[in-house]
Amino acid sequence: MAMIEQNMRRIASGVASGFGATAELDFRVLFPPLVNHAAEAAFMADIVAELVGVDNVNREGGLVMGSEDFSFMLERRPGAYIALGNGGTPFCHNPSYDFNDAILPLGASLYARLVERKLASV
Repeated sequence: MAMIEQNMRRIASGVASGFGATAELDFRVLFPPLVNHAAEAAFMADIVAELVGVDNVNREGGLVMGSEDFSFMLERRPGAYIALGNGGTPFCHNPSYDFNDAILPLGASLYARLVERKLASV
């Protein structure tokens, strides 16, 4: 984020300077980046694979340029954030998003199994 801010300031100054003007940048970091912990992401993906089959789990999902306040939780505790497959609909927070109610039992099964496995290892 520091590099992004530095480069945005440099670019804004350079463009403004080219027009004989100055520029000010109000750069705010509202959310830290959401970065899953590797062990917890693997643990969760293994359980999802048990539920839906290994071919239906994308362990190498691409980076998403969105914000998610779950990042604050992951700064304090190990964990992982996943997206349950919802078919071809756009991602959440999109006006065309259509939640697939049929996936609710899968999500509930995932969380129940996560708890069962974690408690069994304590």
